[in-house]
Amino acid sequence: MKLHIVDGTYELFRAHFAQPTRLAPDGMHVSAIRGLIISLMSLINDEQVSHIAVAFDSSIKSFRNQIFPNYKDGSDTPDELLMQFPLAERVVEALGIKCWPSFDYEADDTLGSAAIKFSQLEHIDQVVICSVDKDLCQIVSGEKIVCLDRKNKKIVDEIEVQNKFGVIPSSIPDYLGLMGDAADGIPGIPKWGSKSASSLLARYLTIENIPSDNNLWDVKVRGAHTLSKNLEENRQNAYLYKQLATIKTDVEISENISDLKWVGVIEKDFVTICDELGLENLKSLI
Repeated sequence: MKLHIVDGTYELFRAHFAQPTRLAPDGMHVSAIRGLIISLMSLINDEQVSHIAVAFDSSIKSFRNQIFPNYKDGSDTPDELLMQFPLAERVVEALGIKCWPSFDYEADDTLGSAAIKFSQLEHIDQVVICSVDKDLCQIVSGEKIVCLDRKNKKIVDEIEVQNKFGVIPSSIPDYLGLMGDAADGIPGIPKWGSKSASSLLARYLTIENIPSDNNLWDVKVRGAHTLSKNLEENRQNAYLYKQLATIKTDVEISENISDLKWVGVIEKDFVTICDELGLENLKSLI
């Protein structure tokens, strides 16, 4: 049995920028909602999908903004997309899919916690995290927990994480802490890039383990002296950035696996939403 858990926030963003502008009868933008419905219907119609849940960032800000004010705050999210988030949760529930809103935490934390929890069940062969977010690669474990790039139909298992980033999954937070992550507002350490970060972390695994004197490094890295100097001047920042990039895996997931079994669309609710939003043509999907 496989469990599919979906990054609903990513799905909404992807749909919003990929779909032509569509308006509901009341003038509300619904292009992201339309794309979300089509995407999720495609997923649940896959014969391999039997158990599924979707997580959303219901509140743009999380605990990370409290410890680092410059962390992403959603200020660059278009208003016409932002207003569709509450509606997206209604849509997911109408499709008969378990919806996990995320408030104090981010959707990534919910997805990571669910992946860890359900992967420990003997009858779960694989947890498939439907997302291209590189942060979630730290949750990947062998072929038991994998990420799925649905657009390109590509599975990212532990070997693929190493091939892509040059580090093992558990080193991804360190990797992002050193080189930064512009999408999340994490600046990283000056002069550190993907190549230097992966080279050092492939050897030392964590920022904490990187020797403070580059003369003690037993891997060759271009500009080692400058890299070491910048790291030592910013060690505490590096630890903070790593903390920001580390997905929480202790978010409470109250559901049992049986609660995530998809048994069908709640037809009455789905039809009501389609009529309300002027998406009557989507009713043919059920």
